[in-house]
Amino acid sequence: MKWILLSAAALAAIVMTVTLIGAALPRDHVVSREARLPVPLERVWAAITNVEAFPAWRSDVKRIDRLPDTGGRTTWIEHTSSDRLTLAIERMEAPCVLVVRIADPDLPFGGTWTYEIAEAAGGSTLRVTERGEVYNPIFRFVARFVVGHDKTLVTYLHDLERFLSAQVE
Repeated sequence: MKWILLSAAALAAIVMTVTLIGAALPRDHVVSREARLPVPLERVWAAITNVEAFPAWRSDVKRIDRLPDTGGRTTWIEHTSSDRLTLAIERMEAPCVLVVRIADPDLPFGGTWTYEIAEAAGGSTLRVTERGEVYNPIFRFVARFVVGHDKTLVTYLHDLERFLSAQVE
């Protein structure tokens, strides 16, 4: 019985510590990553705006459900192995700027991804900037210290680079 009480107290202390540290972290974060791609910017634009094709090249997306446009903006649900995320295009300036917002107010996080494409010698560059908000202090701790704010960005750019490089060969 003593071991159970000690274990419960230790677990409670860990949860409390994680919550306190998470509460002390800023709710908002900004992180950017950039990739050099071996194709013209129009090809990058076509890949990042063809929502229905995401499952073919994004390793984390299993299925896409297109929703009716919201205010003339493309809206969809991305299904991953662990999550379901509703997204909407907030701004589109073809073929250089795209802003996508998380469109689900019930999630413990939110924010935007801004895609900026520029011409470069032998292809183009894509900079993706996440302006994120993590509302729950425990999720904030996990995002900062366990997963990393840039994990999804790094995976996305790696998948896109692999997809576009295969088209060049």
